[in-house]
Amino acid sequence: MKFIGAHVSAAGGVENAPVNAHIIGATAFALFTKNQRQWEAPPLTQKSIDTFKANREKYGYTPSQILPHDSYLINLGNPDSDALEKSRNAFLDEMVRCQQLGLDRLNFHPGSHLNKISEEESLLLIAESINMALERTQGVTAIIENTSGQGSNLGYTFEQIRFIIDHVNDQSRVGVCIDTCHAFTAGYDISTPEAFAKTFSHFDRVIGFKFLKGIHLNDTKKGLGSRVDRHENIGDGLLGIEPFRLIMTDPRFNGIPIILETPDESRWAEEIKMLMKFANAKE
Repeated sequence: MKFIGAHVSAAGGVENAPVNAHIIGATAFALFTKNQRQWEAPPLTQKSIDTFKANREKYGYTPSQILPHDSYLINLGNPDSDALEKSRNAFLDEMVRCQQLGLDRLNFHPGSHLNKISEEESLLLIAESINMALERTQGVTAIIENTSGQGSNLGYTFEQIRFIIDHVNDQSRVGVCIDTCHAFTAGYDISTPEAFAKTFSHFDRVIGFKFLKGIHLNDTKKGLGSRVDRHENIGDGLLGIEPFRLIMTDPRFNGIPIILETPDESRWAEEIKMLMKFANAKE
């Protein structure tokens, strides 16, 4: 079964996210558990936690249908020791919030070397950061999102992501989220059936579908290998409709949250309906 949704607002409290997902007809959703552009936030109240869980159950969302996203400020590969500690503390806080909400995964961008250390040194810092967070939490899997490779961002090749995974001590609690826009702009063509098959065959060889725990569905404003991250609504960008139909009809993408991050939120409901139609046609 395909679980399809969008990254919905949690304004007014995390408990509103399941409600907002239900309104647009989503069977999955993503959210920020705190303000994504601030380092610190008040702790979750017990009332918010209880209401979130009640709303989640009311609208039929299991943890496997929810893909929380951490703050954009966090850089787990930061070469500066003070900045790295700040990021690690913030990441741990995000993991704890997921644990409190009864969620089983946290999606994050791996990090950046900032042109101050080598890619491998930064990748090792990312893996060490994950290990530190996993040691201090329970039940939450760290989900590495592939990037476009813009600037000094890491995680834009499957090999880099595999390197991080290989250095995580508890590999039962590490996974991957593939963003379609990021993959294409990083150089992985998925725009035709042949290219799609080749890219995901490579993904399976290098990383393995057993680690795939989420998908971000985004068309792209920028070209193949451009290394520029600019999302577009489904079918309006350079990817077109085909790769999204292919994902919806491929059983390897069953049972994980498939999340829209397309820029025009007013179209999420219609995009979800279209994607569900593709999936149902296959079934």
